[in-house]
Amino acid sequence: MRQRATAVERLRAELLSELLDGTYPSGVKLPNEDELAERSGVSRATVREAVGGLVEAGYLTRRHGSGTFVTGTLPRRHALDTSVSYLSMIKEAGMTPGLVVLDQGEREASAEQADRLRVSVGEPLLRMERIRTADGRPVVYSVDLLPLRCLAGDPAQLDASLYNVLEQSGHVVRGASARLVPVVAEQRLADLLEVEAGTPLLHIDQVDFDGDGHPVMLSAEWHVADAFELHINRRAAPRATQAGDEHA
Repeated sequence: MRQRATAVERLRAELLSELLDGTYPSGVKLPNEDELAERSGVSRATVREAVGGLVEAGYLTRRHGSGTFVTGTLPRRHALDTSVSYLSMIKEAGMTPGLVVLDQGEREASAEQADRLRVSVGEPLLRMERIRTADGRPVVYSVDLLPLRCLAGDPAQLDASLYNVLEQSGHVVRGASARLVPVVAEQRLADLLEVEAGTPLLHIDQVDFDGDGHPVMLSAEWHVADAFELHINRRAAPRATQAGDEHA
């Protein structure tokens, strides 16, 4: 039973990635079950279950007698080329933001955390585990780590926005490095975000930097995929100057 569940999760994540990167744009008909099964080397039952999860999440819609199509209904947009408080983002989307703090306390930096935050192993970090809600619905689960030495005041009396906390402590966030990965909800994430196990989520692993280029926050986030459309504005890479280009 577990082997089939793993195949479903793998296929669902693969299809979600293709939906997010535009391989199957809005309005396009998805290949039929036989084609997807042959392409991925799985059974039709596995395809049916994987596609069903994407239908429930709002990415796909089934049309009786016609097939399965990429939905034309886009989630609310948010650009990932700027760092913004999710509470502000939810307000801008016309919804009422909420915040549930699951855990808050001091932790010692592990070797990996120390390397990414450029601190010593064992240095005290503030760990915040939270859920953000939109109109009462959980939409983002996050775990944030901040070096205590970057914070001013009592860590127990923090503003809801950690960006505001860092700014008030003299560390305005000026940039970030983020890795985005489509995943599916295992049981704990499903319970926290009030979705079905296997529901598509977007995982963001991010390090924020202040104006001096020092890392000031390490974040792991899981977004309910149908709540917002997260998009990136990309710049063209500068090209090398060729002979005769000086006056182009």
